[in-house]
Amino acid sequence: MVNVANLSKTFKDQEGGVQVLCGASFSIENGEMVALVGVSGAGKTTLLQILGGLDRATSGSVEIAGRELSSMTPRQTAEFRNRSIGFVFQFHHLLPDFTALENVFIPGLIGGKERRECELRARELLEEFGLSRRLTHYPSELSGGERQRVALARAMYNKPDLVLADEPTGNLDRENSEQMLQMLIKANREFGQTFLVATHNQRIAEGMRRTLFLDDGKVVPDDQRAAKGAPTTVC
Repeated sequence: MVNVANLSKTFKDQEGGVQVLCGASFSIENGEMVALVGVSGAGKTTLLQILGGLDRATSGSVEIAGRELSSMTPRQTAEFRNRSIGFVFQFHHLLPDFTALENVFIPGLIGGKERRECELRARELLEEFGLSRRLTHYPSELSGGERQRVALARAMYNKPDLVLADEPTGNLDRENSEQMLQMLIKANREFGQTFLVATHNQRIAEGMRRTLFLDDGKVVPDDQRAAKGAPTTVC
């Protein structure tokens, strides 16, 4: 599903540049749930943005569902992102003037689907995530946990190949964090999407099938990181 090879990203500044990713390579199989962990500032968000087509790598390749992102035009990237990538952010980023139902089916409207079809799909997802009584509520009328579940439903709307979640429980208490974890597991089990979840929450990481560590610009699988005397990569 996901193949990343020798991925590097440098942000330019007045002093020359800051290298965030340094030859990162990894793969994720179809239907896997994978945690991405690392210290603050390690580049987790940058990596997710590159995978989601929101940013471009300085070098290296990213292939998702058989498509190489670097070979796409901006228009092709936008279409691919809408159709094949779902996003869940730390801050839900719901549109405040739209109901929960409307927030969820916006990706369908962007994709050119009929409103009636969009509403039906959105309603099914919200009911699946326990929000059948919140369809007409606005974000300001929802709890933090409910907002994140709406955001997850929106991410799942177009049945994407890959769902990228960036600290999805970062603003939630323990109870709502646990609910979000169970919703992620439920979505993976019932819909089969592949998940890459960046998190500092140990419980969330433990709930994934596998963990990748972002360390000094490279991605290290958990089994390699645990190996005695494993070397530290320096850019």
